[in-house]
Order: sequence, then C-alpha cells, then structure tokens
Amino acid sequence: MLKVTEEPSPYRHLEKMTIEEITARINQEDKLVALAVEKALPSLNLLIGAVVKKLKDGGRMFYLGAGSGGRLSVLDVIEMPTTYGVPKGMMNAVLAGGTERLVEALEEMEDDTEAGWRQLQELQVSKNDIVIGISASGTTPYVLSGLQECRQRGILTGCIVSNPGSPIAAQADFPVEVITGPEFISGSTRMKCGTAQKMIFDIISTTTMIQIGRVEDNRMVNVALINNKIIDRAVKMLMAKAAIQNYEEAKQLLMKHGSVKKALDHLSEKI
Repeated sequence: MLKVTEEPSPYRHLEKMTIEEITARINQEDKLVALAVEKALPSLNLLIGAVVKKLKDGGRMFYLGAGSGGRLSVLDVIEMPTTYGVPKGMMNAVLAGGTERLVEALEEMEDDTEAGWRQLQELQVSKNDIVIGISASGTTPYVLSGLQECRQRGILTGCIVSNPGSPIAAQADFPVEVITGPEFISGSTRMKCGTAQKMIFDIISTTTMIQIGRVEDNRMVNVALINNKIIDRAVKMLMAKAAIQNYEEAKQLLMKHGSVKKALDHLSEKI
C-alpha cells in the first residue's frame, strides 16, 4: 500500500535553515491540515452518526490507539465527564501500554497483536459499543488486530488513518482517511497527522455531545463544578439563561442543584 506518511519531506537540509525559515515552513504545512480534514468530512459525518446512535442506545465508544494518536485520544476522552457531565466510561480510550503509562513513549507496544483485544475484553466491550482505531500509518498491528477481533464478533468499528487504502481502513465499518501528505520532518507523524487527529477528536466529541443533548444553545450547561473559574462561568451562564440579577442567588441555586442544566430544570418545574 502507498504510505504517503513515510514519503520524504519536500524540504531539504533543514539544519541549514534559520529559525524564521523553519517556523514559516512548518506553519505553511499546518495550513494544509484543515483542508485535508475538510475532504474527510463526509466519511467523518457517517462515523459520528454511528457513535451518536450507539451512545443514545446506551452503548459506549472506544478509541483504540498507539503512539501520538493514541495519546491524543486519551486527552480528548478525559475531558468529557468534566466538560459535559457524561458518566465516566461512556467514551473511552484504550492505549497500547495502558493509559496509566501515558507519559511514557512505549512505541514498542504498538507491535503487540494481542494486547488491544485483551484490553477491550477487560472493559467488557460488546456489540452495544463502537471501537475506533487510531493509526497514522493505517498498519499498526496493535490497532489492526484489535479491530479484526471486533469485526469477527459483530462489534461496530471505525478508524482514523492518514494513508489511503490501509489494512486498518479495510477492517472499519466507518473508515476515515485524512491524507495530510509527507511531514516536514520525514515520517514524523506527530506533526501534521497529529494535528489532524486532534482536530478530528475535537469534532467527534463536540458534535456527539451536542447530538446527545449535553449542550444547550452554545453553552456547556452540564459542566462539572470543579474549580472557582468554572463555578464563576456557570453562575454567569445561569444568570443569563434564567434572567437572575443577583450573583449570590444564582450561585446558591447552582451549588444546590450541581449544574446549570439541573438548576434550569428546577426553575422550569416551578413555573
């Protein structure tokens, strides 16, 4: 298969460039990422639709990844319970080497062909769920074997890859191919591929949370009240949405009910 992610950088003799030349060229390459994501939107929309349906039906979503992409998926997933108030475990990230070792670059673990499925089994993955493989190359053994096991058992699959016609895409019911081309430093897929993955994770999680009712208007009405900054934001949100003039009154109502959404529901019941 063609691996555009491994093609040589179009830029030569980087060590001879000035700081200004390096940053300008990296920025120039980064501008191509959003265009690549745009081309992948039709297939991404289908994947998100499948995720939304599974979550609405009581299932779960799993990212299955290794390397930079896998680590980025972990960062996205851990935001969901605090930002949108969803139960922990609704959206999950399964990482080669384990999420508890996120800060270690355990790249050798991506060659383990048994670990991915084993980790999914430990989380009791089932036909109610959807598993999305993350692999820039589209060939990562850890991800590929995990998706193969899922498909053999009728578990819905998706993927996010950066090479066309990959083995991982062939194992996905909803493949997303975002082709960002050769990297500024040849083969360094934490760069454009990683940027594309981060953008896609943001799109998947944000769109999904809106679709399952965790957002009202453009506000995070289910945000967890975990620090003073967020409490202040939530108080002002409640004041605006409920036309409450007094800050302390709104804060007391918010803290009593635990979220803007619950406070608003309480007020609507009184009407």
